[in-house]
Amino acid sequence: MRLLFVVDGRSPIALNWISFFTGGEHEIHLASTFPCEPPEGMASFHVTPVAFSGTKKPSPLTPLPQGEGEKPSPPSPLPQGEGEKPAGKSLLWSAGLVGFRTRVRQWLGPLTFPKAGQHLAEVIMQVRPDLIHAMRIPYEGMIASLALEQLPTLQPPLLISVWGNDFTLHAAANPWMAAYTRRTLKTASALHTDCYRDQQLAYQWGFQEGKPAVILPGGGGIQLDLFCPPSSEELRKQIVINPRGVRAYVRNDTFFKSIPKVLEKFPSARFICTTMAGEPQALRWLAELGIEQAVTLLPRQTRTEMARRFQSAQVVVSPSTHDGTPNTLLEAMACGCYPVVGDIEALREWITPGVNGALVDPGDEQALAEAVCEGLADIELRQKAAAHNLALVAERAEYGKVMREAEGFYQKIIGG
Repeated sequence: MRLLFVVDGRSPIALNWISFFTGGEHEIHLASTFPCEPPEGMASFHVTPVAFSGTKKPSPLTPLPQGEGEKPSPPSPLPQGEGEKPAGKSLLWSAGLVGFRTRVRQWLGPLTFPKAGQHLAEVIMQVRPDLIHAMRIPYEGMIASLALEQLPTLQPPLLISVWGNDFTLHAAANPWMAAYTRRTLKTASALHTDCYRDQQLAYQWGFQEGKPAVILPGGGGIQLDLFCPPSSEELRKQIVINPRGVRAYVRNDTFFKSIPKVLEKFPSARFICTTMAGEPQALRWLAELGIEQAVTLLPRQTRTEMARRFQSAQVVVSPSTHDGTPNTLLEAMACGCYPVVGDIEALREWITPGVNGALVDPGDEQALAEAVCEGLADIELRQKAAAHNLALVAERAEYGKVMREAEGFYQKIIGG
C-alpha cells in the first residue's frame, strides 16, 4: 500500500502508529503539520503548516523503542522543583499560554486552511496515495478534506482518526470549527476512534453510518515488552506521576492543589510531572503551595524513560475534562500504576471504580487527593487493579494485535 499520513510529525502517538508500516512492505509518505525532523523510512516527507503551526520551532522526534539497541537515558534525580528549562519556545507556544493559544487557533486557524489545503493537494498529486490517513480532525482532517475537494479527478479514500477532544473541545468552540468538522466528516471515507463515545459523536456530527468505522487505541496500542510491570514490586516507591503535561483540557491546577492534602497523610510521597520542566505556571504553583521539595518537573521523556517512570510509581493521575483514551493512561496501566482519572464518559470505558482505578471530578482537589491517598495506602487494591489492568490492556490494546487489525482496516477501505 502507498500510504500518506497527515499528522503532527512530532507526535509520539502518530510515530508509534506509522512505525509499524515503515517496517513492512508499504510505501510511506508523511505530510507533517508541524516542522520537525523527517522520521526514518519515509518515501517522502513534507511540511504543511496550518493554524500557525509554522511559527513553532522544529523539535527533535521522540525516539521510538528500538529494543536492545536503544540505550535509555538515566532518570532525572528526585526531587527537583526547578526541573529543566525547555529550549526554543516562542511566546505563542509557551505552555503558560496554552488556553489562549487554543482559542487563537480555533478562531483564526481557519483563515490558514485554504493555503494549507492547496499545499496538501499538491502533495497528494505528487504522491498519488492508495489511502490518506489524517490523524485528528482539527486541523489535519480539515485540510485533508479541503485538499480532496480541489482534486475531483483524484480521490483516494480518506481515513480520519478522532482524538479525545476533537468533538468535546474543538468542534463546538465556534461556528467555523463546527462547520469544518461537519465538512470533514462528510468527506471522510472511513473513521477511526479510540472509544465508543467518539464514534457515536461522529455520527451526530455528520459521519455517514454504514461507512467503515473501527475502534482502536489512538496510538496504535501498547508494546507490552516495554510497558510492563517492574521485575519486583519492591522497585515501586511512594510516587505519583502526572504524565499529561500542560494542556488546555487537563486540570493541572486541581492536581497541584491536591498535593498538600496528600502530603498531610503521606509526607514522604513524591510527585513527578512529565513535559512540565521550566513551565512558569507550574513553578508558581510549587512556590505558592510550598511543595517544591515534593515535586519534580521533568522535560519530555523518551518512551523507554516513560516506562521506567511508570514502573517506579504507585499511582498515575490524569485530571482531564476532555479525553478519548490517553495513550499514557494505557501505558501506566500496563506498568501496574493505580489510575486516578477524570470522571468523563470515554474513561468509563476503561475504569471501573473500586475495581481497577478511581474516577473523580477533575475540578475537585479534595476528591483527587482522597483517591490518590487510597491508591497509596491500599496495597491489596493496587495489586488487584494492576492484574486487572494488565489483562485488560493485553486484550484490548496490545500493539501487534491492534496494528494488524489497523492494517486489515486499511486494506478494507482501499478495496471498498
